Amino acid sequence: MRTGIALSDPGELIASGLCTLTEYSEDRLIEKICALIKEREVLEVVVGLPVNMDGTYGPRALKVTSFAKLLSEKSGRDVRLYDERCSTMVAHRILNETNRRGKKRKQVIDTLSAEIILQDYLDKKRNIKFTL
Repeated sequence: MRTGIALSDPGELIASGLCTLTEYSEDRLIEKICALIKEREVLEVVVGLPVNMDGTYGPRALKVTSFAKLLSEKSGRDVRLYDERCSTMVAHRILNETNRRGKKRKQVIDTLSAEIILQDYLDKKRNIKFTL
């Protein structure tokens, strides 16, 4: 399983892709993410939730929900689930526009998708703060 990782700046304005973790064991993936959380002093975690296009939750969304709960327990951080619909599609469009193909594309698609999800989350979070 490939998992894209992105971080924001301390002011929560800009998301930047960090890396893609490839791990087949959920426990080892959580260990690696927890190590990054500790190393980077992450305060809050956002996990993309694969909601179906009609807004329903399928098996993947349920699996991610349980993963997020376990990650929160292991890391001691708040984990926010955030609708990731269309993030991979946007990432593919960006890679098409920048002419990334083949192996290079596969290496960056998950990181770029994570960056898009986090940036959308930060933008919405900031807009909520300003409208309250």
